[in-house]
Amino acid sequence: MPLAIFDLDETLLSGDSDHAWGEFLVSKALVDGAQFKAENDRFYEQYRNGQLDVARYLAFSCAPLARIPHTTLQTLHAEFMATVIEPIILPKGRALIARHQAQDDFVMVITATLDFITRPIVTALGIDTLLAPVAEFKDGQYTGRVPGIATLGQGKVDRLAVWLEDQPFTLQGSTFYSDSRNDLPLLQQVDHPVCVDPDPVLRAHAEAHDWPIISLRGPIGA
Repeated sequence: MPLAIFDLDETLLSGDSDHAWGEFLVSKALVDGAQFKAENDRFYEQYRNGQLDVARYLAFSCAPLARIPHTTLQTLHAEFMATVIEPIILPKGRALIARHQAQDDFVMVITATLDFITRPIVTALGIDTLLAPVAEFKDGQYTGRVPGIATLGQGKVDRLAVWLEDQPFTLQGSTFYSDSRNDLPLLQQVDHPVCVDPDPVLRAHAEAHDWPIISLRGPIGA
């Protein structure tokens, strides 16, 4: 079974779920609005420029989870899914996932965004396997810590390699779909790198190396 690996934000979604979650918390007055928004925007810009300080980003992203009761977080995330995420799930992305599943490929998502944010999204896309930063959860509450390999840049390659050690798969015949320059390390590892609505740096690299460039924006059939 060849692997069909997808990035999530700006690939299967027409937006960034992590940044959107931060804005959602601000809208609910659950964080220090002005300061949190400024930091959320700053980390997002770092990411877009390929310069994210991943340790500080994960600490920032996970901190609100430790302050908000778990039951409240579940309710909030259900609202977030319905009002923010569902409208930005790309129909062409769903169709592409379905096509790989129909071919009996093993479909999975690997993302730099916390599992708390992304697990329900990936489930809604009909995908079971997610590799993402894991927010530590103990005694019914998030701790604010994110142990393990951060799945950003080379971290995606390293985390996938660890996962493969316990799986009956290899990267032979594998495909990886991404929009971001941050994913060049993993795109260079798979047999079939595919750039999806890529940022300027990734687009230039794809054109220089004859990698396929596709768009999942717009309605099916467009």
